[in-house]
Amino acid sequence: MASTKAGGSAKNLNTSNPKYLGVKLSDGASARPGMVIVRQRGTKIEAGKNVAVGRDHTLFSLAAGTVAYRTRRKTNFTGRIITKTVAEVL
Repeated sequence: MASTKAGGSAKNLNTSNPKYLGVKLSDGASARPGMVIVRQRGTKIEAGKNVAVGRDHTLFSLAAGTVAYRTRRKTNFTGRIITKTVAEVL
C-alpha cells in the first residue's frame, strides 16, 4: 500500500504572456511621430513613406499624417512575383 496518495501531474501550467500583435492603426487613422502602426512577426506588412521598421519588425510612424495601406507587386528571390501590403503615413 502506498504511503502517500497519488497526485496528478501539472503538464500545461507554463504559458507565455500574450504579445498583442496585429494592426494598431487602421486605414485612414491619424498618426503622430513614434506611434505604432503594426506589431508583427516578420515583415508581413512592409514599411512605406514616413514609416520605419523596429528591430522586432514593428512598423511605426516617422511623421504626423494619415495611415494608408496599399498593395505592391514584388519579385521574390526565386523570381516569383508576390503581392505585399505596404503601410504609409501621408
